[in-house]
Amino acid sequence: MPARRKKEWFDNDAFWRETYSFMFPEDQFAAAPEQVEKALALAKPGGKDALDLCCGPGRCSIALAEAGFRVTGVDRTKFLLDKARARARKARTQIEWVEADMRNFVRPEAFDLVVNMWTSFGYFDEKDDDRRVLQNIYASLRPGGVCLMEMLGKERLARIYQPTTSDVLADGTRAILCHEIVDDWTRLRNEWILIRQGRAKTYRFHLTIYSGQELRDRLEQAGFTDVTLYGNLDGEVYGPDAQRLVAVAHKAMSADAR
Repeated sequence: MPARRKKEWFDNDAFWRETYSFMFPEDQFAAAPEQVEKALALAKPGGKDALDLCCGPGRCSIALAEAGFRVTGVDRTKFLLDKARARARKARTQIEWVEADMRNFVRPEAFDLVVNMWTSFGYFDEKDDDRRVLQNIYASLRPGGVCLMEMLGKERLARIYQPTTSDVLADGTRAILCHEIVDDWTRLRNEWILIRQGRAKTYRFHLTIYSGQELRDRLEQAGFTDVTLYGNLDGEVYGPDAQRLVAVAHKAMSADAR
């Protein structure tokens, strides 16, 4: 049994409930099949067993299942998994849902493909936990397997960074989003203020942010080979105009190749 650990920001289920409509708008679900199709074209997995790590409400898991994959969706938040189960039932897809922390989930050599989408990486207080997650992914892939990660890259953040932004959600909630880059440009500290029906709630969370080279280094340290970076899911080069940081990393066919 994993050792008990202190609570971190993502352990607060109220955060996910209150921000759900902002974090997971319906247009993101509508875009998932096309995004997954593009991800598969980049990853070119050799088999049909897929892990969606930090699957949230099942956006990509369901699209993978509809594309013919046997899918395991892993997330630590029961609220999000309940949403995923409901959507999967509506879509009539069969998916294994696992409630687990990504630092603890390992299923040795069980998958041909692991996806980690929509900046679902770098959540932890201890930055070394990210290395642990990548080691788990590596161990869970079969020889010849492939991992695809998709996130906001540090280079992109540097171009678009604004300390404060605001938005109005479909339900009329006003979201005031405050951002601060800290720890020598390694973390993004966020404060979200949600004003709904005249009442304000504040949520704070942080992410470790990666440049393309930093993510490549982490993946190679975990054992991956042939790491390729892209600027979006269309496969454009990771350069000055990159919209996203997409990494495709392979596990060698033979462990001896490490």
